[in-house]
Amino acid sequence: MRQALETMLSMQHSMNTRVHNDWINQNFEWYRAIWVECGELMDHIGYKWWKKQAADVQQAQLEVIDIWHFGMSALFSQATQITQLAERIELDFYHAEPETDDIRIATEALATHSLQSRSFSVPLFAQLMLASGLSFDELYRHYIGKNVLNFFRQDHGYKDGSYRKLWDGREDNEHLSELLAELDSDLESFPDDVYGALQARYPGE
Repeated sequence: MRQALETMLSMQHSMNTRVHNDWINQNFEWYRAIWVECGELMDHIGYKWWKKQAADVQQAQLEVIDIWHFGMSALFSQATQITQLAERIELDFYHAEPETDDIRIATEALATHSLQSRSFSVPLFAQLMLASGLSFDELYRHYIGKNVLNFFRQDHGYKDGSYRKLWDGREDNEHLSELLAELDSDLESFPDDVYGALQARYPGE
């Protein structure tokens, strides 16, 4: 787990640096992105008792992955050492005791904490992760995939609008899900393998 956390923290730092070279000192409101993502997650699970709704667990899990991107970012400071931060997060994961298996309650707990503290709680996130049916290994695999896709988008014109999100009639996220099921996340080359597989499928490449 420690090595996986260090890898994810390093990749998140690289992605944030791509957006803004001095991102840590910008004091971006990561907590705001977290509670908004919690709201989007709730939409996928369904909360409207006055109408028929079917929970889309897979989409809800993707929202959990997005929350993790913002959550890790919120944990950085000027003095952050990735090795030490990974150690602290690992302890939080190990000590987190599931208080509920209801994903709605777990989502509300994390959103409430984010709004009240303007920060991010790893233990509450761990509870949400488990309530959504995600294991740590799945979190890692999907995080790496989404992070690589974000880099791929930037490399192929996302910022200037030339990037094509639809490939052969399907969104890039759908292609990514298929590729993640085919690739070995235990390999050190996993991030590069994901990027290469996306490159091979991207129209015109």
